[in-house]
Amino acid sequence: MSALRAPAVLPARRGEPTPRRAPLRALDGGAGRRLDAVRAPLQATSGVPFMVLCALVLAGALLAALLLNTHMARGSYEMSRLQREAGLVAQDVQEVQADLRSAEASLPDQAARLGMVPAEDVTMFSVVDGKIVPEPVEEP
Repeated sequence: MSALRAPAVLPARRGEPTPRRAPLRALDGGAGRRLDAVRAPLQATSGVPFMVLCALVLAGALLAALLLNTHMARGSYEMSRLQREAGLVAQDVQEVQADLRSAEASLPDQAARLGMVPAEDVTMFSVVDGKIVPEPVEEP
């Protein structure tokens, strides 16, 4: 089959005879095959829809990147604020621990000023078991 374009036939005007075309014949060496006219391949369609689709995909990707960047920046600011707040809380905890250590160190002096004396034999009573803990040690 041939893919060559057939010449366009113009429609005849009224009153004019239509030109007769000679039937197609096979060339020499064609083994007696008859040639038929074939339709020309379809013309390529416009590339505009494809370009519009590509532009939409590109615009969508850019919009998605913008939204992702905005969200990540907002998260970064929130994270830095929370880290700063955690640092302040850690400083407060250290100050309270330092105050507690100083209060523990000054506790014996304050007790002596109030007239308190250290206990000689310390025993405790367990409410759960109903026993004295630890058992008093008897000296021989």
